Amino acid sequence: MSTLPRAPRERASWFWDLYDVDAPGLAPALSLAARLSEVLARHALLTPVRLEYLWTGAGSTGVRTTLDLAGTPLGNAALPDRVRGSRPVAHPAAHVTNLSVLGTGTWIDAEGDSRREYRLVDVSVSAAPTGLSAELSVHHDIWGRYDFWGRPHPEVQQRNAPRLAAALRDLTALLGAPPEPGEPTYFGMATVDGVAEPEADENGRGPDVSGWL
Repeated sequence: MSTLPRAPRERASWFWDLYDVDAPGLAPALSLAARLSEVLARHALLTPVRLEYLWTGAGSTGVRTTLDLAGTPLGNAALPDRVRGSRPVAHPAAHVTNLSVLGTGTWIDAEGDSRREYRLVDVSVSAAPTGLSAELSVHHDIWGRYDFWGRPHPEVQQRNAPRLAAALRDLTALLGAPPEPGEPTYFGMATVDGVAEPEADENGRGPDVSGWL
């Protein structure tokens, strides 16, 4: 069972608008997800386990599908047909516009021990007709100077934040453009290369956001 607190909203997120990179659609979106996941896997931040997606018809169908990958690579040529084959029978004209890649990643605790965590990072891609886009988000406190209670944890930050920054640099190189930092939430905000650091109080502590967990 995980002991790593997870915020209900993202602590930081990064967005890439890729409408001019490739044509929109399910297959290009899955190919994009595969390339993003390969970069994150090199930094031990994401090993894909399943896909999750909503079906859209004339509007939202309210149906969410979770598809276990069972070892199938995201770049597998048969995967788009597997996704289409999970279409709800009550909505034969429905299509997928957004996909989330769910999996496990490795973080390093204050003692230097590596630990696995489900959804250490979240990746989503858009297959909407308006064009491709991608988003990366994080929900844990290991990327910043303070934990959710405002306590400094420099050893944790030093062992994890540089890995996230390196992954963001590699994603920028892959996609040919830096990300657009997402909107701030109660739990924090993004910079182009990581998580913004809040001001410390007179006791050297950061903001206590634990009441919102």
